[in-house]
Amino acid sequence: MEEKLIGKIIHYFGKIQVAIIELTGTIKQGDKIHIKGANTDFEQEVDSMQIDHANVQTAKKGDSIGIKVDEKVREGDEVYLILP
Repeated sequence: MEEKLIGKIIHYFGKIQVAIIELTGTIKQGDKIHIKGANTDFEQEVDSMQIDHANVQTAKKGDSIGIKVDEKVREGDEVYLILP
């Protein structure tokens, strides 16, 4: 499967399992992403995302979004969009 780097993790809220991603590409609800790092490697679908606590359908380069993640992530982990 082909993947495209679209951002990196800049913060992680462990108690609520939310990752803050600084985007270098575009992402939309329903996209499948792959989060990779030194101790991180998993895929998940983007069910919902927020910018400044407001739900959004799509986000673009330069946005910082919050998404709920299935596993623990770390600052600096890279986020890839899995291309269909």
